[in-house]
Amino acid sequence: MKLRFKSVLTSLLAALCLAAAAPAMSQANWPDKAVILVVPFAAGGPTDLVARLIAVPMGKSLGQTVMVENTVGAGGTIAAARVARAAPNGYTLFLHHLGMSTAPALYKKLSFDPLKDFEYIGQVVDVPMTLLARKNFPPNNFKELETYVRANKDKVSLANAGLGAVSHLCGLLFMSQIGVELTTVPYKGTGPAMNDLLGGQVDLLCDQTTTTVPMINDGRVKVYGVTTLKRLTVLPNVPTLDEQGLKGFEVKVWHGLYAPKGTPKPILDKINVALRAALLDPMLKQRMAELSSDIAPMDKVTPAGLKTQLEAEIAKWSPIIQKAGIYAD
Repeated sequence: MKLRFKSVLTSLLAALCLAAAAPAMSQANWPDKAVILVVPFAAGGPTDLVARLIAVPMGKSLGQTVMVENTVGAGGTIAAARVARAAPNGYTLFLHHLGMSTAPALYKKLSFDPLKDFEYIGQVVDVPMTLLARKNFPPNNFKELETYVRANKDKVSLANAGLGAVSHLCGLLFMSQIGVELTTVPYKGTGPAMNDLLGGQVDLLCDQTTTTVPMINDGRVKVYGVTTLKRLTVLPNVPTLDEQGLKGFEVKVWHGLYAPKGTPKPILDKINVALRAALLDPMLKQRMAELSSDIAPMDKVTPAGLKTQLEAEIAKWSPIIQKAGIYAD
């Protein structure tokens, strides 16, 4: 009887030791399957393009496929809520832009807290924006655009990627500085918004250089200015909105990589290493340069760097949104 009890006790202790060691073993073997990278906007949009550009080199570094999944709607908050509820095991990641910092001011009832419900991995890239129009829109330069918009404000439509999207914020800033309210048309991402701009269904759109540079160079759209304070190397003949009279007009789209809260640090460290390796990949650096996108400095490709950025951007955009009186249910 004593031998049997001792045998049972030994087996129980061994099982408990294995159970205690299982999480550590799991972390050591991570990843052993594909990693999902959630993007909060439609396929074909600029954030989707950034995600697909980093997914391949990240996958090589991790030794597993990084699959991009698009979860669209509500300015990125549907995707954010999904990731916040996901298992904190490193297999669900989230790429979002500065819309992560505007959500607290825009939405009265968020089902997540951007500052509390995620682990920070690091900043990714900063992308300038451009103010565009459909190819056959009458104004041919920014001066003509201002005159035309003021005279036809009830007829001009301004597309965006949804409430709180960067295209929406850029449009708000544009309307505020020229002192004209236009008809805004929200979409589930700049991909479908751009499709309608190309098709002539809407007139104006602010969009990121990751998708607009080729279209500008091909003459498929009209461009009235860039949203940086200095001209872009890839669009040297396109003046800034600042130099054309909209003083201080600057909108750059920063992107960050997140994981669900509670993801183990050893896994977060592996993801950060993979992200840093991806951003140093020569092919990615060349592609980003072609699109006039700035890869984040390595000191910002860190949890602390992303956390600091998010906190600063929440402080920047919240009063602007509150002053405009724009809210979503």
